Amino acid sequence: MDTEAGTEPLLRITVAEDPNALQSLLDWLRLEDELRGRLRLESSGSGTGGEMGGLLDVLAVAMGSGGAGAVLARSLSTWLTHRHTDVKVTVRGPDGRSVEVDAHLLQADVPGLIREIRQLVDAPEQQG
Repeated sequence: MDTEAGTEPLLRITVAEDPNALQSLLDWLRLEDELRGRLRLESSGSGTGGEMGGLLDVLAVAMGSGGAGAVLARSLSTWLTHRHTDVKVTVRGPDGRSVEVDAHLLQADVPGLIREIRQLVDAPEQQG
């Protein structure tokens, strides 16, 4: 995905399994100084008519320079390891690549998750 001058690439995060988890994640990430002003809830646009979906079910994170990607990766990993319910989180980069993490399987590979999210974040910077 190309970005125009003045716009920042967006990571999009979805959370499955727990309907309250996305709001919980948003509240958690808002505590990070580097992410303030970069977070917003969006609609996935997947629902039609009376179906579920189309609600604010995607967390968009504006990524730019300054280490926001590293902060996001670390904070998301910490949030996942502190969950008391199972959730699946998908982080989709601006180029369409994605990482899916099942929180109950994460405990052993937090560094791997951080590495994968950093790769998603860094990809647009390397292409530019």
